[in-house]
Amino acid sequence: MSVLDFSDLKGTGQIIKYNNEPYQIIWSNFMRTAQRKPVIQTKMRNLITGKVMEYSFKYGEKVEGADVIKKKMQFLYSDDSGASFMDPESFDTVILPKQLVAEQIKFLKEGTETLVIMFEEKPIGLDLPVKIELKVAQTAPGVKGDTATGGTKPATLETGYVVNVPLFIKEGDVVRVNTQSGDYVERASL
Repeated sequence: MSVLDFSDLKGTGQIIKYNNEPYQIIWSNFMRTAQRKPVIQTKMRNLITGKVMEYSFKYGEKVEGADVIKKKMQFLYSDDSGASFMDPESFDTVILPKQLVAEQIKFLKEGTETLVIMFEEKPIGLDLPVKIELKVAQTAPGVKGDTATGGTKPATLETGYVVNVPLFIKEGDVVRVNTQSGDYVERASL
């Protein structure tokens, strides 16, 4: 547990403990007005709920650094209760509740290594790479001569996620998908 100084809050990306929960500063602005003590206006994202809030820290206010670590784990499976991950070194398993990882599970296949974000020894989320490679399990064949329009077609990936891909993509191809937007990026070279 580290106590941060007022000036430590100026940069974005800092993870702090606020109201006993981890928050990441996503925007900050230092302000100094005449006859008043300086303040740092911030926008912070709750790492557990994802909600964004604004708060102004006053000069001299003590802020606690959050004890957040990223642990490499292997995705096992997901069910109605959540997603199960295993520590490859200790073989311990952790379950992340479905509501925390619902948007990210669609990019994970069995055995995928990913970073699990831990706050005070409890899993609170996933840190996926920006791009992930997945195999196309099912898609309609492209029609010859239909590429002039630059059209797309739906493709079901090996995880069950459906993404729009260019017409030249066929079943068995490996594609890269952006995990933040959920969009097709490119065909992966084999």
